[in-house]
Amino acid sequence: MEHADIINKTVLFVKETLKDAEGGHDWHHIERVYNNAKNIAETEDADLLIVELAALLHDIADPKFNNGDEEKGPALAADFLPGLGVDSATITHVQNIIRYMSFKSSFDEPTFTSIEMQIVQDADRLDAMGAIGIARAFNYGGHKGRAIYDPAIKPETHTNKATYKNSTAPTINHFYEKLLLLKDKMNTETGMRLAQQRHNFMLVYLDQFYKEVNA
Repeated sequence: MEHADIINKTVLFVKETLKDAEGGHDWHHIERVYNNAKNIAETEDADLLIVELAALLHDIADPKFNNGDEEKGPALAADFLPGLGVDSATITHVQNIIRYMSFKSSFDEPTFTSIEMQIVQDADRLDAMGAIGIARAFNYGGHKGRAIYDPAIKPETHTNKATYKNSTAPTINHFYEKLLLLKDKMNTETGMRLAQQRHNFMLVYLDQFYKEVNA
C-alpha cells in the first residue's frame, strides 16, 4: 500500500476510535501533533512514515482513560497496522514510540529512543504548552473534577512516575509540575524554538492569573 493510503486509512481509524474522547485528547489533539511532527521532521533526518504513524497513533489508547494500561495503545497499533501492509520493524518502532514517549515515562531510565520518537515527543509536548496547552489542562482538570486553584496545596517536585500519575492537585499546580518543565525537555532545535514561544505565553498567563486572584 502506498504511503498516502496508509496515512489516510490510519486517520480514519483514529478519528473513529477517538470520536468520544475527552476534548484534550481527541482527534483535534492528534491532528495538531501530527502537523507539528511533520513540520519538525522537515528539519531532521528521520523516517517520515514512522513519524506520521506514531503521531497519529500515540494516544489511540491513552493510559489515563484506560485504567492505567500502558500496553493497550501499542497492542492496538500492532493489531491495526499489519492490515495496511506495514512491515514488522516499522510496527515495532511505532509501538515503542507510543510506549515510551510520554512525559511520565521520563521519570524512568530510558530504554528506547530514536530521532522519530524525539520528533513525535516534541510535537506532543508543544501541544501541552501555550494557549492550547492551557486550554487542555483546564479541560482535563474539569473532566477529573479538580479544583482550578487552591493556595493551600503547593506544587510538588515529582521524582517518580507513581507520584506524578497519582496526583490530584489543582490544575494550576500542573503548570509547575509539568507544563513549565517541557521547554527544557525538547529534543530538536525546531522543537526548542517553538517551545520557547509557548513557554513565554504561559508565564504571561500565570502572571495575569495571580493578579486577578489577588485583586
